[in-house]
Amino acid sequence: MANRPPPRFVPTLTEVVHSGPVPLAPAAAGAGPSQDPLALRVLQRVDLVLDRRLREEIATVVLEQTGALVPLLRERLESVVREVVAEAVADEMQARQRSGPSGV
Repeated sequence: MANRPPPRFVPTLTEVVHSGPVPLAPAAAGAGPSQDPLALRVLQRVDLVLDRRLREEIATVVLEQTGALVPLLRERLESVVREVVAEAVADEMQARQRSGPSGV
């Protein structure tokens, strides 16, 4: 069983990797300001602006979708109200017919 080759699509190691100390990035090794605080500040600003704009876009889409739903909802509500009123009138008419003309 140990002599069996691996399945066709299983990745295999083809290169020997030696672990060692990670070399410093050229910008971090220089005497200038570190890129990490700058990158952090930029990412924080991007995050704030992106959050605000995303909320604005979501609000816009929700308003657009709600506006598109209003006519459909109004049409369905009108249909339901008509059905309910028709059923109530029919029930009342049947109740009057059963009780006779003096059932007022």
